[in-house]
Amino acid sequence: MELSYFFKGKMAKKRSSKERKSRPGEISFPQREITRLINQDKRYLWHPFTQMQEWTKETPIIIKEAKGVYLKDLRGHSYLDGTSSIWVNLHGHQCQEIDEAIKSQLKKVAHSTLLGLSNIPAIRLAKALVRIAPKGLTRVFYSDDGSTAMEIAIKMAYQFWQLQKPAQPEKKIFVSFTNAYHGDTVGSVSVGGIDLFHQRFASLLFKTLKIPSPYCYRCHLDLNFPSCQLACADEIEKTLRSHHPEIAAVVIEPKVQAAAGLITAPPGFLKRIRQICTDLNILLIADEVATGFGRTGTMFACQEDGVTPDILALSKGITGGYLPLAATLTTDPVYKTFLGSYEEFKTFFHGHSYTGNPLGCAAALANLQIFKKGKVLTRLKGKATFLRKILAALKDLPHVGDIRQAGFMVGIELVRKKKTKNPYPLTEKIGIRVCEEAKKRGMILRPLGNIIVLVPPFISTRKELARMVEIIREAITQITDKKVGNQRE
Repeated sequence: MELSYFFKGKMAKKRSSKERKSRPGEISFPQREITRLINQDKRYLWHPFTQMQEWTKETPIIIKEAKGVYLKDLRGHSYLDGTSSIWVNLHGHQCQEIDEAIKSQLKKVAHSTLLGLSNIPAIRLAKALVRIAPKGLTRVFYSDDGSTAMEIAIKMAYQFWQLQKPAQPEKKIFVSFTNAYHGDTVGSVSVGGIDLFHQRFASLLFKTLKIPSPYCYRCHLDLNFPSCQLACADEIEKTLRSHHPEIAAVVIEPKVQAAAGLITAPPGFLKRIRQICTDLNILLIADEVATGFGRTGTMFACQEDGVTPDILALSKGITGGYLPLAATLTTDPVYKTFLGSYEEFKTFFHGHSYTGNPLGCAAALANLQIFKKGKVLTRLKGKATFLRKILAALKDLPHVGDIRQAGFMVGIELVRKKKTKNPYPLTEKIGIRVCEEAKKRGMILRPLGNIIVLVPPFISTRKELARMVEIIREAITQITDKKVGNQRE
């Protein structure tokens, strides 16, 4: 399909660098203050997942405000938020309903502990989460972010087997997938599978059993879906059957391995893994930190396969992109295992200072109300279909190897040559360079190696989605047409 079809008339209008400058009446920062802030950033800040030696050589974009799907920097330049501020923003910046919910809660109490006390927003949010979660998840344990939600899930699963009657202390191995990413705390890194992020800390981590992830574009079995009949799941089942007496839980990112490069699992894969775990008496931990709250098209990715995990980890979109909050949900059988008299010490000894923070919970409640009243999931279906159609035009680009989409999550894998699927070497920084080019054209993106990731806010209009894809097309073409992009094996 020709992408140009979507850019006729008004939709064809491009935003030049001049158009991204401040408009009449807008106040931008004085150059002296901009320079001061840039210098202070380089002098005092340590940015995450960033090589600071390179950072200090660049001129960073400093965001001063945002509205809708746009971020605005100190000079008044506007940028499409193509990452939803790292996959958290759902309904746009300055969302009135969430703004008002936070203001209202501020007039009551900003924070009080859940250790020995409770609060109204935490109670109401727990009830709301249980109502929308996969059937059978009935208890909510709060924390601060995706890593901590997963750390809790891991510790819950481990202690669960110690508390069985009789105890099953031998069930202490966690099974996780290659290419997996579950956060940056020691426990969540232990069940991760991205060597670039995790190998450095190997001596700190507990031992896990790794199983191959379903990466259809680069299938390790050299098969094709659906004729493969989920042969990768058969392989996994053999491994789990061999070790199941020692396995505490299988940890999985349902449908999409996000940080691995938006790698999408084939239909039916998750359901098959759920059945294997049930048959072998293994807990299933679902990490929906990235995929939860509508990202893949349903409220939770597990629901697409009709799957209920034993433990579900949530964060990112839970507050609509406003405040740090996370939740770990579990079933009654898991929860009741921890019940006992004080002196039995069955208590789950885990917690965080800001567990169940009222402000965060108030924002999350407002977020869920928007889903309900605005029929967000219904509206997303049409937009996701439109996005799929315009993304199809990128398949003809000579260095686009694969385009993976699950709802409003897109990964575009760049390769040196389509036929061989040979990746660009990391030294060429192809993903970084494409995203830098996109920035010049008015959109913020962040790559995962050679994979361009597009995760737009849900409120993006078709016109804005079309512009995002057009910018990606222009950026890929500009960078891969250069000499380094046209090298051949």
